[in-house]
Formats: sequence, structure tokens, C-alpha cells
Amino acid sequence: MKIIQTARQLDDFIMICRQSELKIGFVPTMGALHKGHITLVEQSIKENDITICSIFVNPTQFNDPEDFKKYPNTFEEDAKMLREINCSAIFFPAVKEMYPQKDERIFDFDGLDNTMEGKFRPGHFNGVAQIVSKLFEMVRPNNTYFGEKDFQQLAIVKKINEKYLSLLNINVVACPTLRESNGLAISSRNKLLSDKSKDEAGIIYNCLNIAKYLYKYLTVNDLKKYIIDIISLNPNIKLEYFEIVDSNNLQIIENYQNIKNARACIALVIEKVRLIDNIEIF
Repeated sequence: MKIIQTARQLDDFIMICRQSELKIGFVPTMGALHKGHITLVEQSIKENDITICSIFVNPTQFNDPEDFKKYPNTFEEDAKMLREINCSAIFFPAVKEMYPQKDERIFDFDGLDNTMEGKFRPGHFNGVAQIVSKLFEMVRPNNTYFGEKDFQQLAIVKKINEKYLSLLNINVVACPTLRESNGLAISSRNKLLSDKSKDEAGIIYNCLNIAKYLYKYLTVNDLKKYIIDIISLNPNIKLEYFEIVDSNNLQIIENYQNIKNARACIALVIEKVRLIDNIEIF
């Protein structure tokens, strides 16, 4: 497995791959890898000749500089995991390599960022767009892989790819959410939870499944109230949002009429750890 740290090294590696007509898969991450990341890399390995996994903690997508400083650096463990599954290369650049000067670009997501994460984390998705666009232009993969757990981010990435990077002809592949035994979506943040809180966090997936069942019998507002009431029974959990959205444009819906695909999305804080999840309800 090759470890690449500079844009020039990456460009040389990509050129060799292209000359050999190898299909390139790409999995961008911020490290602190878990089984969810590994399944993305494994899918890329199956579907491409070469798989590159990037590990870069992107400062421009953090609202709080302290959160950026606290983000775990587990490169040695990450590299071991990737080596064991035969990942072809890791792109592990320094911040100065990715941002030799301040990135002033502002992206327009056609309203995809107006709700949920975009509302609670202003500027976050513009930071995501800055780094994703840079990585896509540097790697120029045939296929790139993102998990559905971050469904709004996935929609944003697809929009960036379609609106700003269409000439690169990159295929964005959505991969199903991997879950713990109690349904909790696997995330790097889960490591911060006590066993008690991890058990309590199982309520997230339970509520999403309840929504998937009850949407046929309740109005959108009644369904939201029902889920909010369930979560409010646990004083250790602070709900940030529970929304039913149109899967195609992420707009919050008030009724199901003329909606072809809807998704329930949730964010909450338990033991000072912020967790998000979603499920397709129809």
C-alpha cells in the first residue's frame, strides 16, 4: 500500500494508473476509521482496479475551532486497517498542502443546505464543498463512495459533482448505513459514548423505524410530535431536529401529497455527543 502526502506525488501516481487504463475508486475520509469506512473501501476495491482512501481532517468544515483541534488522529491504526484489506493507496496530506492559501470559494447548493445540518451548522457544507471539490479534481476517480448515514452531505456531494465538476465524469456511489447491534449507525463519535449512553442511543433507530411504519396513519405534524414526545421521555437526550423531507431536494414536507420519496432525518445530543441518522420511509 502506497502512502502519498503531496499533490505532486498523487498526480504522478494517478498518471501511472491512467496510462495503464486502470479504473480508480476513491473514498474520502477524515480518519478515525471504523467498520462503516471499511465497507466503503471494500466496495471500491471490488468495483475498481485501484482504490485510494484519503485521510484529511478538513478545517474549513468545522464551526468550532476547538472541535477541529480535538478531532482524533489515528493514522497508524487507520493505515493498518486499510493495509489489511489491500487498499492501494492512502492520500494523507498536510493542511498547507490542501490550503496553500485561504479558500474563498462560496458554493451554491440550490437550497439543499437550507435545512437540518445546514441550519444547525452554518458554513459546514461550504467547507465540505471546498475539500471535496479539491480532492475530486486531484484524484479524478471513476467512482467515489459515500455513506447514506450523512444523507444531506451525500446530496450536497452529488450536487457539487453535477453542478461544478461534471467535466470530470465522476460517479458518486451511495452506500447503505452500517449499524451496531442495537441499530445505532456506526460512527467515529460512538467511541465517545459510555455503554449506558450507547444503549440509550438505540432509540434513534427505533424512532426512525416507528416513523417508517406510522407515516401511513398519521399526518406529518402528528408523526413528528409523536416521535418528539418519545425522545423527550429521556432527560439525557437533547433533540435538535426530527424532520420528514423530500428525498430529492431535502425540503421539509408538510404533507405526503405529490411526494415520491420521503426520508426521516434526526439529530440529537446524548452525553455531549451529537449523533445523526436517517431512514427512507417510502
